[in-house]
Amino acid sequence: MRNIFNYSCILILLVVVSCGKDNYDEPTATLTGRVLYNGTPVQVRGTGEAVQLFLFQDGWPLRKEIPVYVGQDGTFSAKLFNGEYKMVTRDNNGPWVNSRDTLTFTLEGRASVDLTVTPYFTLSGENISLSGTTMNASFTINRIVPDIKLQRVYLVLSKTQFVDEVNNVFRRDISDVEVGQVNLTANFSDNNDVQKATILYGRIGVKAEVTEQAIWSPVVKLR
Repeated sequence: MRNIFNYSCILILLVVVSCGKDNYDEPTATLTGRVLYNGTPVQVRGTGEAVQLFLFQDGWPLRKEIPVYVGQDGTFSAKLFNGEYKMVTRDNNGPWVNSRDTLTFTLEGRASVDLTVTPYFTLSGENISLSGTTMNASFTINRIVPDIKLQRVYLVLSKTQFVDEVNNVFRRDISDVEVGQVNLTANFSDNNDVQKATILYGRIGVKAEVTEQAIWSPVVKLR
């Protein structure tokens, strides 16, 4: 009889605990923002949650980081609880200098913040086009941080608006590229996915040796 009583108590306790967990309020405050350099959003890889920022909320004893994922256009958003927050870039993540400068802000219902970074390289004057079975790309690579070596350039095509070195139907890596004005072509005559695609988007990526992430041009619809 005692065993039945104990078992019933355990069941009741589990139900109470479960209901307590289910009754926690969901976060309703909205954070939006941009990762900027010189007032312009920094274009990054947007798939695979590859580029992240970390948030820490003051007043919580565990001080566990809250990851916020940066979209390919350099914007981010998150649902959070109201409170005081600190934002930093994830350590050694992103195509920028690994600064751990902290951005502090207050979230009350809604907030928009801009986080400034220093990329190793930037792109400007990008022009991407298709001609027959050739992708043409002209652009300028600007060195922002001295003595950082350029590792490679990506020429990428995708059938969706998500375009990067992982999400694509065509990718050409070119390593013998110098900083400055660049004109490149890539032939896709042997790629059936590209040949048959009715919709194609293109993008250029530039990767420094010191980081796993490239900086990218804005996505362009080509077909």
